[in-house]
Amino acid sequence: MTINVKIAGLGGMGVLKSSLILAEVAFQEGYDVKKSEVHGMAQRGGSVCSDVRFGNAVKSPMIPEGAVDYLLLFEEADMPLYQRDINETTRILRASLIDAAQLPSRKSLNVAMLGALSALLSIPQTRWVDAIHRLFPDKLRAANDGAFALGFAAGKEFL
Repeated sequence: MTINVKIAGLGGMGVLKSSLILAEVAFQEGYDVKKSEVHGMAQRGGSVCSDVRFGNAVKSPMIPEGAVDYLLLFEEADMPLYQRDINETTRILRASLIDAAQLPSRKSLNVAMLGALSALLSIPQTRWVDAIHRLFPDKLRAANDGAFALGFAAGKEFL
């Protein structure tokens, strides 16, 4: 079985870093992983999305239309862009799931959203935290740990 995750937002929101972390976590867990990215017209502020697919044997990095299992939506106004990618069973994790006032840093929404996703997947939390620690500088560790925990709690409530 292949798990299809689309992460979408605006440039500068951490969409690409989130997809890198998710791909690393899935790879470390022993899955075959494929990843692709679509950048909008603007380097900063334009639409950005990334597909991450993982499972026993993944053939293509692009998620087929209507086959997204999890949509992480960092920018709620972008939902119309992804209507054809979802289906009736798609789990949509919106940025509003996270209480932004509780984030240790407003730039850590992407890590909080990964925390929420981690609550829905059967990959140990330690795998996620290890990848986050490896892929961010040490000076961001406390903020990212707090954001991940906040997102994980929100994801548990989402269940």
